[in-house]
Amino acid sequence: MPVPMIDLRAQYRRIKPELDAAVAEVFETQGFVGGPNVEKLERGIESYLGAGAAIACASGTDALLLSLKALGIGSGDEVITTPFTFFATAGAIANLGAKPVFADIRPDSFTIDPDCIEPLVTPRTKAIVPVHLYGQCADMEAIHAVAARHGLAVLEDAAQALGARRHGRPACTLAEMAAISFYPTKNLGGAGDGGMVIAQDAALAERVRLLRAHGADTTYIHTIVGTNSRLDALQAAVLNVKRTHLDEWNAERRARAAYYTERFAEIPEVSVPVECPGNFHVYHQYVIRLPHRDEARDLFRARDVGCAVFYPRPLHLQECFRGLGYSDRDCPHAVQASREVLALPMYPELVPEQQDEVIALVKEHVAGAAVL
Repeated sequence: MPVPMIDLRAQYRRIKPELDAAVAEVFETQGFVGGPNVEKLERGIESYLGAGAAIACASGTDALLLSLKALGIGSGDEVITTPFTFFATAGAIANLGAKPVFADIRPDSFTIDPDCIEPLVTPRTKAIVPVHLYGQCADMEAIHAVAARHGLAVLEDAAQALGARRHGRPACTLAEMAAISFYPTKNLGGAGDGGMVIAQDAALAERVRLLRAHGADTTYIHTIVGTNSRLDALQAAVLNVKRTHLDEWNAERRARAAYYTERFAEIPEVSVPVECPGNFHVYHQYVIRLPHRDEARDLFRARDVGCAVFYPRPLHLQECFRGLGYSDRDCPHAVQASREVLALPMYPELVPEQQDEVIALVKEHVAGAAVL
């Protein structure tokens, strides 16, 4: 039985009348940039989170760039982050002329290890960017303790974690700023690129609003140098419909994750995701570790069953960062994870028969790997 890694068409079928009506209304009004749909999304996310100001922008990458720029990060600064994440986290730092500095991860959660951060702080360090990876929050209390000792800003990369919580507090409200992605495959995804900045400080929020609109608060009057990073009204219309389903979909993701975890308990060679104490995991991805990962990936592809490797090469070993001087002896937990992780199909519409197909394939691989 073919099993897709994600099935966006299944999601669309669930809410097709709502989505079609919302998109048709935008075409009827011909208001494609800004306007009431974007404002509705911003107010809706603010209400959902219960804290902070929401500023919509063109992508999750731009959300990181705008946040860092609002925090004053620039040439010569250093920003500590994780090497085990999507490129945009470190790319945004580098694109501002700052230096990404990589701290290793915790092997259980795959999130940045706070114990590895403090030894990396220098007089040039200005911020820490933890990533709530795969749908689970980083250890924000320990990270803030380091930040407080050294006067550092903290920016949450929450691209994969809208709806996650830590000790009851929502992701995106755990630091002075947060960045969200609305890429179509995210737990809350649009029909293309989209992003959002969450700022707890009113002055930072206003600075982001200026930065996303060429630095202008009045037409043709520019107080700072910004860029064009507006969210299209069509994307906002789609997201306004989907936002009302987010908690339901996250609950379904958690149920699918529990199904996997229960059945993998009988396969000791498979390491399943860990939900750390105090966390509410929303399983943007369900990522296991297993021996001979690349052979497992090949088997899945041969059987037309979805899987993916997030991420096959840590950022500190990417060619574009060679000049930073890292080797595979640095961040060893991230290096090991890159060789072992495999993301399995995970989406709310996944049915038990599909999951059983995935589980059977993992068992087949483990049995075969035992004789390699």
